[in-house]
Amino acid sequence: MKNTNFSFIRRIINTRPFTIFQAFFVTILWSSSWPIIKFGLKELPPLLFAGLRYIIASVILITIVLLSSKYRKEVKKISRSWWLKLVIYGLIFYTVTQGTQYIGLELLPAIDVSLLLSFTPMLVMILAIFLVKEIPNRKQIFFVFTALAGALLYFIPVLALDLSSIALIGLAVVVIGVIANALSTIMGRAINQKQELSPIVITAISMLFGSIILLIVGLVYEGIPVISLVSLGYILWLSIINTSFAFTLWNHAMQRLKAVEVSIINNTMLFQITILAVIFLSEKPTQIQWIGLVIVAISGLLLPITKSKKEKSKENQKQHKKYRKTQTNAMYNAMFYGYI
Repeated sequence: MKNTNFSFIRRIINTRPFTIFQAFFVTILWSSSWPIIKFGLKELPPLLFAGLRYIIASVILITIVLLSSKYRKEVKKISRSWWLKLVIYGLIFYTVTQGTQYIGLELLPAIDVSLLLSFTPMLVMILAIFLVKEIPNRKQIFFVFTALAGALLYFIPVLALDLSSIALIGLAVVVIGVIANALSTIMGRAINQKQELSPIVITAISMLFGSIILLIVGLVYEGIPVISLVSLGYILWLSIINTSFAFTLWNHAMQRLKAVEVSIINNTMLFQITILAVIFLSEKPTQIQWIGLVIVAISGLLLPITKSKKEKSKENQKQHKKYRKTQTNAMYNAMFYGYI
C-alpha cells in the first residue's frame, strides 16, 4: 500500500502541471527574498549580510557535492584553467553582482532595484553582439527600446522628486550590478555549454569563492555587527530555503520546461516583487510608474521569446535530449540570482 501511494505521488511530481507549479513556487521564494533582505538591512550591513547568506548556502551545496561520488569525481578532474574560470565567475556573479544588489537595496526602494535588474537580458543581448557575435533581430531591438521607454516613465518621477546624493549613488551601484550580472550571465552560459561539469558543482564552487571574498570585504569595511536572533533567522532562511532548496527545485523544473515557459514564469517576478514591496514595505508606485512597470515587464517577457525564422530553425535542429539539458542548465545560471 505504501509503495502504491509513493508511486502515485511520484507520478504527480513528474507531471507537467506540477513542474510548472514548482517553477512558480521557486519564483515566489525568490521574490520573497526582497522584503526579507530589506528587513534584514535594518540591522545588518549589506556586504556582510550577502556574504553570510551565500557562504552558508555554498557550504550546503559543497556538502551535497562531497556526499556524491559522481560529483567528487568531477571535482577531482577540474583543471587549473577551469578553477580559474570558476573563481572569476564567482567574483563577478557573487562578489560584485550580489554585493551591489544588497547595497542598492539599502539605498533604494525594492521596486527600483528590481526594475533595473530586469534589464539584465537586454544588456546581455547588447553585449552578445560584441562578445559572441550574436546579432538581435528587429523585433528584439524594438522591445529593448520599449523597455527603455517604460523605465523612463518609471524613473522620471523618481528623479524629479529625489535628486539626493544617496539616490544617485544607489542608482549608480545598481547599474554596476546589472552590468556585472549581464557579464556573469554570458560567462555562465559559456561555462555550462562546455558540459564538463554539473550545474551544482559549478554553482557550489563559484558561490564558495565569491562569498568568501564578499564576506572578507564586508568584515574589513563594515566590521562585525551584533547579530540578533531575528537577523540570524533572515540569514538562515535565505541561505537554506531561498537559495539551496530553491536551487534544487529550480534545476529539477528546468529539465522539464521549455525556454518559452521558463521566460514567462521568470518574468512574473517583477510583478511579484512589486506586489510584495507594496504590501510589506509600504512602497507606493504612482499610476505612471505602474504603466512603466507593465511596459518593462511585457518587453522583458517578449524579448527572449522573439526569434527570427532562421533562429527557430536552428533551435529545432538541436532539440535532442543532451542539448536540451545543457540549455536549461545554462538558463538556470543566467537567471537564478538576478532576482534574489
